[in-house]
Amino acid sequence: MQKIITTSLLYFVLIQSFGQTQRKLSTYLFTQFNKTIYDRTLGNNPWGAGFGLQLFFNNKTKFKPAMEFTGDIYLEDDKVFRSTPDGKAPNDLGGMLNLFIGSSFHPTKSIYLSLLAGPGFIDGRALLGIKPSFGFYFSKNQRWTGKVSFINIFNRNKSTREDFGSVSYAIGLRLF
Repeated sequence: MQKIITTSLLYFVLIQSFGQTQRKLSTYLFTQFNKTIYDRTLGNNPWGAGFGLQLFFNNKTKFKPAMEFTGDIYLEDDKVFRSTPDGKAPNDLGGMLNLFIGSSFHPTKSIYLSLLAGPGFIDGRALLGIKPSFGFYFSKNQRWTGKVSFINIFNRNKSTREDFGSVSYAIGLRLF
């Protein structure tokens, strides 16, 4: 009886170890801090904070498709009135939602580079944005990750066609 139990247990352990495959999708939940570098209303939105969800579609190459959805809120305001050349007040940033899609390059198991692009939603408008990033993992099992990114939203100010730019610092936890 003991041989049957031991053999059965060993059989199930070996089947599980040989049957495991690489996950097709890695998902990370991020919290982030954004420091505004340039904007028409820089004093009205010098920094923001938010959350994000990043997906890596795992494959056997070093290049992996990636997708990211982030939401940030900009709470600080210096209460200074700014106007456009035609005398109108430009809208403060307030908040920003981004849906970026692109590719990531993983040269080693501990670092990655990504270039994502897509719409940034500000003031009810969808504007084109890009987000190059440098990311790293804190451990070999890639449970925790950190990332430094540059975000550029093109033509944020409609009348002057000025861009919005920020640097983002993020820490993420793998969900699955």
